[in-house]
Amino acid sequence: MSEKYQVSSSPHVRAKDSTSRVMLYVIIALLPATLFGIYNFGYKALILILVTIASCMASEWIFDKIVHKKNSLPDLSAVVTGLLLALNLPAELPWWEAVIGSVFAIVIVKMMFGGLGQNFMNPALGGRCFLLIAFAADMTNFASAKYEAYSGATPLGMIRNEGLSSVNVMDMLTGQIPGTIGETSVIAILIGAIILILTGVITLRIPASYIITFAVFMFLFGAQRFDITYVVAQLCGGGLMLGAFFMATDYVTSPITPGGQIIFGICCGLLTGIFRCFGANAEGVSFAIILSNLLVPLIEKFTVPRAFGVVKEAKKNE
Repeated sequence: MSEKYQVSSSPHVRAKDSTSRVMLYVIIALLPATLFGIYNFGYKALILILVTIASCMASEWIFDKIVHKKNSLPDLSAVVTGLLLALNLPAELPWWEAVIGSVFAIVIVKMMFGGLGQNFMNPALGGRCFLLIAFAADMTNFASAKYEAYSGATPLGMIRNEGLSSVNVMDMLTGQIPGTIGETSVIAILIGAIILILTGVITLRIPASYIITFAVFMFLFGAQRFDITYVVAQLCGGGLMLGAFFMATDYVTSPITPGGQIIFGICCGLLTGIFRCFGANAEGVSFAIILSNLLVPLIEKFTVPRAFGVVKEAKKNE
């Protein structure tokens, strides 16, 4: 009997990790920030996390049923979207608004564009920005009996309005501050980031170029120029760390080329710095990443490496 060869289309070299395995790694990496968020904000945070995850999963399942697509829930991407969205919401947000944001993230941002791998922006960030526009008052309400000293404002808002002396930078580093559920503890986020790096889910190209660019920008153009303490406070405040490691690194909406990833990170850092220094809002991470997502096709166009011999062959034909 003759030996049979299997003929298939590229790619011929395949990774062992499946989509569901990668998503599982992301969920595990998000657990430190999630658990700290529940500890920091109590049962309301837990309820909101469960509501957003359930809403995202239900939205994807119903959409698949309506359009007669294969059930895509096993890839766990809906769970990741729900968890990331919850970590970007204040614990005091009404649950029904979180449901609306979840439906928008899954149906409009993700499934309407073809599902996983086809969306042009991060679904969780898309949902968060939609809620910021639709329910601005609730999305910026961080009032909590536990943090009365901040009067419902985030440390970034306090820094902008009253200066660096109005906040405790050490509290910002450890996470004992108001904010969204998952953004307050830099330490918890960094533990998760280390998990992502060790498992090979992400590289440091995007997070490092993002954070370094932002730090340099704030050092040169921030409200308190050339002040390292001010830069550290800006790095620890808001969703910068969560965005840099968990959302800017999204496979679908970030460049695949090494050089493109660095340029993408620089764009995120510059836009975040511009929004924080000159914008109406003290934050800016979500909009910075989404706008950078829109630049990805252009970035990849100019950073795709040339095939060996193409330039010489072109010159020879001339």
